Amino acid sequence: MKYIYSIIKADYLQRTRSYSFLITLAITIYAAYSFVPPPTASYTTLNVVGYKGVYNAAWVGHVSAMMTAIMLSLYGFFLVNSGIKKDIDTEVGLIIATTPITNFGYLLSKLLSNFLVLLTIAGITFIISIVMFFVRTTGQPFITSDFIFPYLFFVLPALFTISALAIAGEVFLRKRTILQYVAFIFLFGVIMANVNGQKNNTVAVFIDPFGVRTMVQSVKDKINTQYHENIQAINLGFTFNHRQGFKTFEWNGIAWTSIFFLSRLVWISFSLALVYFSSFFFHRFDFKQPLSKKKKTAITIQDTPAISIAPAGISRESLPPVVADYSIFPFIKTELLLLLRQGPQWLWLINGGLWISMLFVPLNIAYAYLLPVLLFMQVTRWSDLATKEKTNRLHYFTYSSYKPLQRMLPSQLLAGIVMALALLAPVLLRCLITADLFSVINIINGCLFIVLLAVCFGIVSGSKKLYEIIFFLLTYLIIDKAPFADFIGGIPHDNHAAYLTTMVILNLFLAITSFTVRSYQVRHL
Repeated sequence: MKYIYSIIKADYLQRTRSYSFLITLAITIYAAYSFVPPPTASYTTLNVVGYKGVYNAAWVGHVSAMMTAIMLSLYGFFLVNSGIKKDIDTEVGLIIATTPITNFGYLLSKLLSNFLVLLTIAGITFIISIVMFFVRTTGQPFITSDFIFPYLFFVLPALFTISALAIAGEVFLRKRTILQYVAFIFLFGVIMANVNGQKNNTVAVFIDPFGVRTMVQSVKDKINTQYHENIQAINLGFTFNHRQGFKTFEWNGIAWTSIFFLSRLVWISFSLALVYFSSFFFHRFDFKQPLSKKKKTAITIQDTPAISIAPAGISRESLPPVVADYSIFPFIKTELLLLLRQGPQWLWLINGGLWISMLFVPLNIAYAYLLPVLLFMQVTRWSDLATKEKTNRLHYFTYSSYKPLQRMLPSQLLAGIVMALALLAPVLLRCLITADLFSVINIINGCLFIVLLAVCFGIVSGSKKLYEIIFFLLTYLIIDKAPFADFIGGIPHDNHAAYLTTMVILNLFLAITSFTVRSYQVRHL
């Protein structure tokens, strides 16, 4: 146990002391504040068309716990899915591999450290949900159990399951980060599809790791019974819509059952079993080539006849002349090649399919859905635009090169922007054909924003993780039609000039911050 405890403590402290965690925590605090919107807000987090729940302790506590379980599970996976990779990059894993700790013991320690990191964020949202009860309600009694039980039975099993999925993803998919993201998003979508399923049986309760299906069914039963309705679906998450008339109902919480408690234990047991199963396939930081390849290489070397080379002096006249070239174009070409060659090459088939689809599907669908999805598919390419030097320990060389601020950083930005514009060329072309110049400017502004955001967050935090989390949240909110997260102009805005000015100011701020912080890093290497 002393090895497991040491790994958990070191991993937890290392993560919670990073800029990525602190900024994620700040975003979570704001998100927890918005989980219980004011009555005049233009959005809801649990939307029943034509109805609205009374803000009592049960409603505030359960809705906050539901949103925490869903949202923190959604972006929490991106926060904790690099625990093993961090040990590989820092070569700490080689030291751990020499200790008596078993594969299961090591993966269990990573599971618990992932869980503690997410639990810390959930603890903050729990406190804020209590505060929001007193802010949003008047004259309602405060019932402690209406906050403790939902967080205990919704949030904890969900976060434990997500922590285990992050471990399994790293073991089986290893360095294929984008595949981990795609697989998780697909699995998350399947789980959420079950929440509003028509069948209300025991199996449906057991296949819901978040536990929110039980809450949704309880809310639907309350409305259907009180108003003699036949509501079949409830929208979860941030739903933006125009204000309209509604009827109120008072919901007093879930009637907890033994089946529901058993389902929570099943998901915790499944998570432990998944980590134990993954331990049989864990590489234990041994990346040697297969023995057959080594033998084949040895035979090839032995069969190669020895060639004797006569020593000779070096003639300066025979060497090519030194030609100084301080242009940034070779750097742009190199950065583009690095972007194109990163990750599995077959992913370009998916990118190509989305690119071709944007030429033929209706423009509003291509603009609002396919375009943000295609951009998100490149998240792992853009996330290390400004971090790969430190990751590969080359920053000592690049920072001391000739004019790194005028050559290296601009070449990274230009390469990312060129790639983004090439990916969005179908939508750009169609907007030009329809003379929609405002959309063209918005798309170009969006390309600048998403690349500048990657470079700025990479330089400031020194990690890819923060950008990947923020980019995912922006993509989710854009598809969910959240106007404040629209960086490509795919959602209608009332004031086009104000929106365009805001994006330009954001881009200027990100650019100035990137160059200022990188200048400081170069001077204090």
